[in-house]
Amino acid sequence: MVFCGEDDVTTLNEVFSNLSASRRYEVWFLRLGLEDGAAWWFRYLLTNPGRGGCKGDVASLPVQVWATWFPVGEKPQTFIQQFPLSGLELSGRKESPFHFRIGENAIEENFCRGSFDVDGHTIRWNLHYQSTFRVTLSSKGWIGFSRTPHSDAIVSGEIEFDGKRFAGEPLATGLQGHNCGYRHRKLWRWAHVYFAGRDGPPSTFEALVYEMPLGLLFRKAVLWHDGKAHVFRQVEERVDREQMRWRLGGIGSDGLQLEATIDGSGIGVQRLPYTKTDCSGSFEVANNSLASARVILRRGDGSTEELETGTGAVLEFVG
Repeated sequence: MVFCGEDDVTTLNEVFSNLSASRRYEVWFLRLGLEDGAAWWFRYLLTNPGRGGCKGDVASLPVQVWATWFPVGEKPQTFIQQFPLSGLELSGRKESPFHFRIGENAIEENFCRGSFDVDGHTIRWNLHYQSTFRVTLSSKGWIGFSRTPHSDAIVSGEIEFDGKRFAGEPLATGLQGHNCGYRHRKLWRWAHVYFAGRDGPPSTFEALVYEMPLGLLFRKAVLWHDGKAHVFRQVEERVDREQMRWRLGGIGSDGLQLEATIDGSGIGVQRLPYTKTDCSGSFEVANNSLASARVILRRGDGSTEELETGTGAVLEFVG
């Protein structure tokens, strides 16, 4: 296991929030891309546990499990099951190994499962995953963090959706992430790309930009390629919010030059309301888990290399 940060895979998934926290969100998620180009996104959310979620116009319970289906050439579908805090089994703060269990739904260090019936649809899943790379993109203490305990995940198991079964050993590839914060950022851009290796191991690229005080922006990108992590802290970007296209460029600490283009346009864009942690309303999150991506690498010796995928990228915009 290789990483870029100070923690191992178990600490990257450790629970940060206290159940007495009245304003906080914490989420663990798995994005997996199937061989035919379709994708699934499973999300396990804890929000405002100390106040029991939100009441009023933006009513929501403190424990939620989301399942989003991204079919090829069709609009995505999202299903959400909400639960009261009383049924939650959660590992202690900063305790390893980590676990989050509610009813028949659970996520732990290397697997997740789920089972619910929502809006006339039945969804069941039982998945295991393993990886060789993990990374902390951002860590600001109680303010929040963005971690990827499994960046180049290989996923095995099965998913059942309205009688259709997806199964395999392996079944898919993707990532498992873990985010937390006092509030959601008013602006963020995030992408994760999984490049299948042609004759060797896979590569991944992950980038994060979000607003900070005084009009500043946090920017960071990490490329995992040929068994080495390349960190880019001085990232330049060009953004097309309407078409969901993102171009980034930078020079790593080792001199590697990178140009990345992530294209999340098309029918695969899912726009969902996220509830604010102060319960004052909601905001829109645009996500395309079937985005395409191309990365060009230029080395000091003049050589270049290109990495490309048609549907192996996730692109998410807010603000």
